[in-house]
Amino acid sequence: MVITEDIHINPLGFREYDARWLYPQDINKSGIKNVGQGFGTQIVAKTKKNPRVIVGHDYRSYSEEVKKELIKGLVNSGCKVEDIGLALSPTVYFAQFNLKADAVAMITASHNENGWTGIKMGIEKGLTHSPIEMNELKEIVLKKKFLNGKGSYKKIKKFKEIYINNLIKRKIKKKLKIVVACGNGTAGIFAPEVFKKIGCDVIELDCNLDYNFPKYNPNPEDIKMLNAISKEVKKNKADIGFGFDGDGDRVGVIDNNGKEIYSDKVGLLIARDLSSNYKNKKFIVDVKSTGLFLNDKILLKNNCEAIYWKTGHSHIKRKVNEIKALAGFEKSGHFFFNQPLGYGYDDGINSAIQVCNLLDNQNKKLSELIDDLPKTYQTPTMAPFCKDEEKYSVVESLVNKVKSLKENNSKIDGQKITNVLTVNGIRFSLEDGSWGLIRASSNKPSLVVVTESTTSDVRKKKIFDFIDNLLKNTGKVGEYDQKI
Repeated sequence: MVITEDIHINPLGFREYDARWLYPQDINKSGIKNVGQGFGTQIVAKTKKNPRVIVGHDYRSYSEEVKKELIKGLVNSGCKVEDIGLALSPTVYFAQFNLKADAVAMITASHNENGWTGIKMGIEKGLTHSPIEMNELKEIVLKKKFLNGKGSYKKIKKFKEIYINNLIKRKIKKKLKIVVACGNGTAGIFAPEVFKKIGCDVIELDCNLDYNFPKYNPNPEDIKMLNAISKEVKKNKADIGFGFDGDGDRVGVIDNNGKEIYSDKVGLLIARDLSSNYKNKKFIVDVKSTGLFLNDKILLKNNCEAIYWKTGHSHIKRKVNEIKALAGFEKSGHFFFNQPLGYGYDDGINSAIQVCNLLDNQNKKLSELIDDLPKTYQTPTMAPFCKDEEKYSVVESLVNKVKSLKENNSKIDGQKITNVLTVNGIRFSLEDGSWGLIRASSNKPSLVVVTESTTSDVRKKKIFDFIDNLLKNTGKVGEYDQKI
């Protein structure tokens, strides 16, 4: 007698541009299988009969188990699955180009705590699901509007080497000493090898795979991880430190003095460096990023334009693709390089290589390049708790509130609100170029708050206090994960 498992899927796991669940509390094996058949249904409907789909998984204790169930669903929909095994998200994205496949699915919860699983998926090369496609998938899965077919499965061996060989084509002339930190995540079997092969002197930090993440989550925005990299950089007198997240699509940067450099400012340095050889180009920047892109003297001199867009790897890479931007930068550490520098998707290792190229091209240390930028005062990315089912309506009410304050010429620390950008939550700017942001998190039950002042720490704090009071008055926002 065969006992069938009841299907369990929490609908809130279908997020803006990927899927995330606590496993098996919020989704069980049968639920994963149905998600696979739902995604397969999308692929077949949008491509052709028996499409080829690349799959991979990260190094968590249950990721391979989850992948097996997803594959069953994909095969049931008529997909030909090609499994590259243990991989980074960018390895899977690259495989779609290299193997000329029709779609990709990567089993990963990225930097989320243990217990989480998820799927990053896409059909059009170099892109991942948009909110529209995620909602379509949710509808197919929850209402079981499946297509049925007869697919197949095969393993692709040694794809890791093909991926690495693509990254190491350009060597670094300077003998840069770099710390490579992977937080015991999957990047540990990729990143050190790449940087050794391009000519760097590599100091490895937590590069052995351990799905228990014994020290901290592999998250380049995590203070523990950043502090560990900083200590290693200073101890070894390294030129730079890189921290990679759990699925290798993000990177965090520590300079030669052991100081964290926010990724938006790293992006600005890269954009400046690239603009000399790629004039008249566009760069996409997420709404959490520094306002310095708008009036940067080097970008303006080279007739390059920065466009602020929605936060989220799917949103930024779609915009980069849509307007043929040279690159895109997110404050969270997702960087996107278009041809000839990349294929448009986010790859933390390729991003770190671009930073090495920057140092190779300049006769200054990273700390000196940062000092050349105008000084600003930034908060970290803060995440006050807000229920998934309430966060978007809360942000919508705050958009209307800030617009009203602007119309009434209200002031924050003596400054009028001069501009309001609503492509993703609300980003309001003041007369001196200082700004604040409130948006809903795409991955967790929280909001996202960032502020930056061009003037002082005091003004940065005043803008935060203004936002904090708005949030408290809603009665629906809880404690912050961190505060300034």
